Amino acid sequence: MNYKVPFVDFPRHYHGLEGEIDAAIKEILCGGDFIMRQQLRDFEEHIASFLGVDYAVGVHSCTDAMHLSLLAAGVGPGDEVITVAHTFVATVAAIVHCGATPILVDVSQDFNMDMAQVEKAISPQTKAIIPVHLNGRLCDMERLMKITRKHNLLVIEDAAQALGAAFDGKKAGSFGLTGCFSFYPAKILGGIGDGGIVVTDDSELAEKIRLLRDHGRETKEDIAFFGFNSRLDNLQAAILDVKLKHLPQWIERRRELASLYERGLSAIPQITTPPPPQPGRYFDVYTNYVVRAEERDKLVSHLGQCGIEILISWPKPMHHQPALGLGHFHLPETERISREVLSLPLYPELSDDKVEYVIASIRNFYRD
Repeated sequence: MNYKVPFVDFPRHYHGLEGEIDAAIKEILCGGDFIMRQQLRDFEEHIASFLGVDYAVGVHSCTDAMHLSLLAAGVGPGDEVITVAHTFVATVAAIVHCGATPILVDVSQDFNMDMAQVEKAISPQTKAIIPVHLNGRLCDMERLMKITRKHNLLVIEDAAQALGAAFDGKKAGSFGLTGCFSFYPAKILGGIGDGGIVVTDDSELAEKIRLLRDHGRETKEDIAFFGFNSRLDNLQAAILDVKLKHLPQWIERRRELASLYERGLSAIPQITTPPPPQPGRYFDVYTNYVVRAEERDKLVSHLGQCGIEILISWPKPMHHQPALGLGHFHLPETERISREVLSLPLYPELSDDKVEYVIASIRNFYRD
C-alpha cells in the first residue's frame, strides 16, 4: 500500500545520502573485504567515540548483543535477570538463551522500567538487570545504578531505541557493564539489513565478546571455546559509518518534529502525549513518537483510511504470549499501555506539513 504518510520513508532516506552510500558500497565490492576488515574497525572506533565509551564490538543484531553480553558476564542457569514485558521479545529471549530466568516488572507512564518494582523483584538469585530505554528516552539510570550498586548486580542496557539519548549528559549504553544497540533498518541509525553492537569500558569483556561473535576463534587456527557466528559485516559497517556522521542533525530534526506533534496533540483530551523530559536531565531522541489514545483500534483504522501508516508496539506484551510461559506476572500498567499505545510517523525527512496532516486527521477522528 502506498501511504500518503508512511511510517518510515526508506527511498527518500537513501536518496539523501545516495552518493556517499554508493561510494562506500563500491569500495567494499571492489576491495573484496567483506568480513571483519577495516570498515568494521573504523565504525567500531567511531561509534565508541560518539557514545563516550572505550570499546565497541559489532555483532549480527541487538538480540545477539544482549545474549553475548550476558554470556560474557557469566549469567547462566540458576540466575534471574530482571527486565520488562513492554519490550520486543529479543530482550527476554536473550535471557532465556543463557539458561537464566526472566523476571518481569511493570513500567511507569513514560513506558520505561518502574524502579520501585525493580527493587521489590530482587531475590538472592538475581544476577543482572536489563533496563529497556524505549522510544528514545533513557530509564532513570541514577536510581537504577544506586539499586544495582546496593545489591551488587550487573546492568546490561537494551538501548536498541536510544542511540544518542542521554541522562545527565551521559549517553545511553555507557552506564552499565555493556550497552546493546540495534541497526535494524527502521532504527534511528539503520543499516540495509540486520546489525547490532555491544559497547563497554571493560577491556576483558570486550575481548571475550569479540571471540564469542566469531566462533570463539583467537586466530584462524586457534579456538578458545565454542562461540557463535554473529559478525557485523563490512558492508553494513561502512554504510552505518556514513550515516553516523549525519546522526546529530537527524536527532535535532526528530526533536523538532516531536515538538510539533506535542503542540498539536496536547489540546486533544483523548490523546496522551509523551511525558515531557525533565529539563537538563533527559535528552530524548524520539526514535518513535508514541502516544496513548482512547479508542485506539478505531483511531488506527481511521488513520489508515487517511493514508497514514502507524505502528503498535506492542499490542500483546511478553507475559501475554502463552508460548513463553510468563503468564504468572501481574503488570497492570503494561497491560493498559498495550491497549492504548500507538506510534506516529517520525523521521528526519518528514515534512512539517505531513505532521500537521497527521494531527488534523487525529483531531477529526475525535470530532466525529
